[in-house]
Amino acid sequence: MTMPDTPALPRLPEADITALKAEATAWFTTLRDRIVAALETLEADASGPFHPDAPDAAQTFKKTPWERTDHTGLPGGGGTMAMLHGRVFEKAGVHVSAVHGEFAPEFRAQMPGAAEDPRFFATGISLIAHPWNPNVPTVHMNTRFVVTTKTWFGGGADLTPVLERRRTQDDPDTQHFHSCLKAACDAHAPAADYDRYKRWCEEYFYLPHRKEPRGVGGIFYDYHWTGDPQADLAYTRDVGGAFLAAYPEIVRRNVATPWTEEDRLEQQVRRGRYVEFNLLHDRGTIFGLKTGGNVASILSSLPPTVRWP
Repeated sequence: MTMPDTPALPRLPEADITALKAEATAWFTTLRDRIVAALETLEADASGPFHPDAPDAAQTFKKTPWERTDHTGLPGGGGTMAMLHGRVFEKAGVHVSAVHGEFAPEFRAQMPGAAEDPRFFATGISLIAHPWNPNVPTVHMNTRFVVTTKTWFGGGADLTPVLERRRTQDDPDTQHFHSCLKAACDAHAPAADYDRYKRWCEEYFYLPHRKEPRGVGGIFYDYHWTGDPQADLAYTRDVGGAFLAAYPEIVRRNVATPWTEEDRLEQQVRRGRYVEFNLLHDRGTIFGLKTGGNVASILSSLPPTVRWP
């Protein structure tokens, strides 16, 4: 795919940067807690049908802190994994991190501002949910704040129905998902250009070797910076709020819908495509692995069961 040119990304005065780092990190933790609570409520309220291999009772997230060492050997921040293996969600992860240090030499040219100075700071939230019921779509969302000699926000969210009959733009779940994200962008237009970010998502979450999209889209953006840090952080908050408005409702609509073994097989084959994208093309996976991130957290996006026919 063709990525847009990196815009001129200024760096704020150091005191402003320090404050924004703390504010963004705190928001990502708050959003993590809200999403965890929403998914645990879905897990507790569901009445089935449940997969025979699912737990008998509702489960909660297990949180595991981790720390990283920079490639120079110095402490480099860390984060917290939150994982759920339940009766609604076969696997769900909601992770936050705040990391810092220096980019490794081979990675510096790929990040705006790192060639001039390899030091960086990055904080964000990343989540993935793989439901048991094939009628419930897989979902991914992440938002982040990055500081090098430049400063910017990035992120997005995308929906992946695993049944071919549900992978349409006319499907009610697709329309609801898109409408929530559009509302978040429209509240911050023109800086948050919904049409552009929607196209960017469609281009990014695409498997060129399969010549097919990963899912039904959403939004994707990087290098978002207007020069007004509070406005950019407010947009980042609204993207998280849009996810909370969109996905739990989609789960509620579908979680009690019966499925067949053929549906489950189709789900696992579609999950194989998900694995292919994340390991071959996903920039977040590559960034995390090349910056010494927590491997278990980075690869928790992979589904628990998968099939290649």
